[in-house]
Amino acid sequence: MLIVMKADATQNDVERVIGIIEKLGFRPHTMPGAARTAIGITGNAGAVDPAHFENLTGVAEAIRVTKPYKLISKDLRPEKSVIKVGNAVIGGNELAIIAGPCALENAKQVFSVAEAVSRSSAKFFRGGAFKPRTSPYAFQGMGEDGLKMLADVRDQFGLNIVTEAMDERGIDLVEKYGDCIQIGARNMQNFSLLKYVGQTRKPVLLKRGMSATLDEFLLAAEYIMAEGNYDVILCERGIRTFGTHARNTMDLSIVPAVHRLTHLPIIIDPSHGTGRNYMVNPMARAGVAVGADGLIIEVHSQPEEALCDGAQALTPTQYLELAEQVKVIHDVLMPVAV
Repeated sequence: MLIVMKADATQNDVERVIGIIEKLGFRPHTMPGAARTAIGITGNAGAVDPAHFENLTGVAEAIRVTKPYKLISKDLRPEKSVIKVGNAVIGGNELAIIAGPCALENAKQVFSVAEAVSRSSAKFFRGGAFKPRTSPYAFQGMGEDGLKMLADVRDQFGLNIVTEAMDERGIDLVEKYGDCIQIGARNMQNFSLLKYVGQTRKPVLLKRGMSATLDEFLLAAEYIMAEGNYDVILCERGIRTFGTHARNTMDLSIVPAVHRLTHLPIIIDPSHGTGRNYMVNPMARAGVAVGADGLIIEVHSQPEEALCDGAQALTPTQYLELAEQVKVIHDVLMPVAV
């Protein structure tokens, strides 16, 4: 059920609707918009009688929602969400670039890459302190020491920190040190983890699972929002197909599909999406051209010595070239208002 308030509805009108929803034993989700406020209802096992709300002061209409997802839908919020991450935003008219090494290795590596990222148009730094690896013998990350290093990067360069958490303890630590909690592809359908991160108040970057359909991807975001965290950013990072020319298949068609169905921003990860250094720049340009709200790019000062995913990392020089090129494309498609 979706309760749409009138444009002139007061805060008291909204509070009255929220109170009735809670008395019925359901959970209200208030989404203020530019022209109206909408209130989503979750927790109901069956249909909710619209008669509870239709005659209340300030209510324009009560709509039954037939889609499997409610809170991410444009029915609830027609305008695009702009997610505040630290002192910057993802969504809206600005292209967000999140750049940094796949895995944090040592202070020299981290700060040399951060210096290059700070010289570009990026406002976000990524780096993995916890690394989910296929082999149990591969480098697993620096853990909390790495998160402390990321906090130092934020202090020194003013970059907002995006980093992955793999379990509840990791979420608590990233919430302490970082600005945005990344849920990786392998955990996209870890529903207990999605519920836990939904109870935090840090923005969440949700990566698409390696074999996830669009509906599965969107319902994973719904899990987070149903717990009360509405600051969700979607990320396409490539899916598994029969192709062998790249690590994954970069599904750029999902960008306009997401924009058609949901108000949430979506960024793309051409690094994991291809797994090939020479493919990252052209796929990043293509992603911006189809309307992605941002990019997440892997950068390493010496990719040939990287402990994780060196084959897909750009050098700082290559990264700075990419940042200039995608900015030109974005500015052509989305002229900056003067």
